[in-house]
Amino acid sequence: MPGKTSPLYVKIARATTPAYNSAAMQNDATPKPLPRQAEDCATMAELRIAIDLLDARLVGLLAQRQTYIERAALLKQDRAAVRDEARIEDVIAKVMAAASAAGLSPAIAEPVWRLLIECSIAHELAAFDTKE
Repeated sequence: MPGKTSPLYVKIARATTPAYNSAAMQNDATPKPLPRQAEDCATMAELRIAIDLLDARLVGLLAQRQTYIERAALLKQDRAAVRDEARIEDVIAKVMAAASAAGLSPAIAEPVWRLLIECSIAHELAAFDTKE
C-alpha cells in the first residue's frame, strides 16, 4: 500500500549492492574450502564451521538473486504482473527436479522455495511501488 510501511516490505530507490560486492566481503581472504563431505568433519565444531561457510555462500547467492528481483520490478510495466502463478509453479518444478538430482529432501526444498518466492514477490512489489 503506498504511504504505509510494514516490517515485511522495504522501499528501495534502486537495486541494492549485492553482498559479494560489498566492502566487507572485499576485505575477506579467499573463501575457506569446505570439507569434501559431511563425513570429513570429525567434530561438531568442524561441522558447525562447514555449515557457517555454506550459510555465507547461500547469503551471497540470495543477495545476487535479490538484484534480479529488483531488476524485474523495474522492467515490469504492470504491478499485476509481479505475481505470476504459472511462473511460480514452473520455478517450483525446476527446483524440485534439481533437488531430487542433488539429494535434497523435497520436504526441505519445496517449502523453502515457496517461502523464498513469496518473500521475493513482496520485495518486488515494494520495489515496483517505488518506481517513478
